Amino acid sequence: MVAYLVLEMRQSLPDAATHVTNWIGAAYVLTLFGAFLADAYLGRFKTIILFSCVYAVGMVLLTLSASIDGLHPAPCYTKELCPKPTTNQNAYLIVALALIAVSTGGIKPCVSSFGADQFDEADEKEVPKKFAFFNWFFFAINMGALLGITLMVYVKEEKGWGWGFGVPTGAMIVSIFVLAAGIPFYRYQKPMGSPFTRFAQVIVASLKNHFRGVEVESELQLYEVQTMESDIKRARKLQHTRQFKFLDKAAVITDPETSTQNRWKLCTITQVEEFKSIIRILPIWASTIALSISFAQLATFFTSQALIMDRKLGSNFIIPAGSVTVFSAINPLILIPIYEKFIVPILRRHTGHYRGITSLQRMGVGLFVSIFALASAALVEKKRLDSLTPSKMSVFWLFPQYFLIGTAEVFTYVGQLEFFYDEATDGTRSISSALFLTEIGIGSWLSTAIVKIIESATGGQEKGWLRNNLNKSRLDYFYWILSGINGLNFLVYLWVSRRYKGRRSGAVSGSIRDESLIEMSVHDQEFKKGDEK
Repeated sequence: MVAYLVLEMRQSLPDAATHVTNWIGAAYVLTLFGAFLADAYLGRFKTIILFSCVYAVGMVLLTLSASIDGLHPAPCYTKELCPKPTTNQNAYLIVALALIAVSTGGIKPCVSSFGADQFDEADEKEVPKKFAFFNWFFFAINMGALLGITLMVYVKEEKGWGWGFGVPTGAMIVSIFVLAAGIPFYRYQKPMGSPFTRFAQVIVASLKNHFRGVEVESELQLYEVQTMESDIKRARKLQHTRQFKFLDKAAVITDPETSTQNRWKLCTITQVEEFKSIIRILPIWASTIALSISFAQLATFFTSQALIMDRKLGSNFIIPAGSVTVFSAINPLILIPIYEKFIVPILRRHTGHYRGITSLQRMGVGLFVSIFALASAALVEKKRLDSLTPSKMSVFWLFPQYFLIGTAEVFTYVGQLEFFYDEATDGTRSISSALFLTEIGIGSWLSTAIVKIIESATGGQEKGWLRNNLNKSRLDYFYWILSGINGLNFLVYLWVSRRYKGRRSGAVSGSIRDESLIEMSVHDQEFKKGDEK
């Protein structure tokens, strides 16, 4: 997209980079909207199918934008006579990209959760497979990315932009039919109502009771329905935890004659604990956003460096600039099978943890590696600028930064998939996945903000660190800043993760409800198995 905006839509490199990161940011932040629809109304599968169809429409429009002469500027023969895109041409492209962004927001928070839903948590044999699924899910994503940055870039180079966008459009349409073919075999989780409404009810009820002077002295004061299932449709009951005691006030019965059906006045323990589970993961969420700023460089400045370096492979073949990201895409394809088949069993024997290391530890490894990924990028760019002929420097010098950022992604991304799914409750699985995905969007926006701040502080696109001509820029300084941000972020993450208490570790033990909760858990497992049969 950066190349398309620069070469076809006549945008400057910094503007194209920021437009792409803004677009990616919007797509990932919109995952909250998609997750809301899935959890509250449509369910995950229907949401995926619906937005996949909208995505296909957006891809068709994008293909037409590149294929029809009237929908993009005329060819440029001399620099002085390069025509700019018209308002209508820009508007058409914006509509196409907006549909793709909205559809991304609907699909992404549901796909990984829907895949994990296929494994029964009550079956000891299926639980390890569920977490192995996250590894192979990420493997599949990178296989698609590999085809995109090799085969599709080759098609674009040989056949033009129309074919470059057209082939993935056809693949997207085919994928809808492939997904639909599994309808008779899937396990489905029905929607459980709006989690945001339930969160608001907890906040309102706890504030009302707080201003009335209500104090929580005993767990016995807290209200829970007496049925086997919770008050939230098709959700299991949750055990009370001692964290965030202020919110417990929402479940205190202040008047025996008060209706227990009005959730704006009285919430259940399960409803309060559901909200606590989201609040609990927010510090982890916030302390991993910085890594997404580094990921944003893969599609922008990393590719821009490749454009002006020597991309010869052998005597005749020239690597397309858009295919250089294969360095990072191949990494997961190699590392994930090795990690899953060899490293996890070794770690499991030493740690006793069925995943080898915890999700939090896995995320920490990725954050640590990201520091060196950006430091490597800075050192290579400094070497390129110091050489007498920067354009003669081989593109393979970029391999370390791509390899390291790919390694960071394998550890952190998969760790986040595991963590946000595992810590979510029955009614917040899509929302939790969306919360993780918003990191990518916010990271893209922060990347844009940092670029704009650096441009403004160093003299703009004419004299600053980031110019339209990278040979006159100081991109290495920009990379050092990102490396420093990643370093500080890693320290913050260590502090936050060491103090994190999961929703299970914070549960009250030895309480009157413990025995009934165990019985209830057994009942829920039997009910779930019977429902599946």
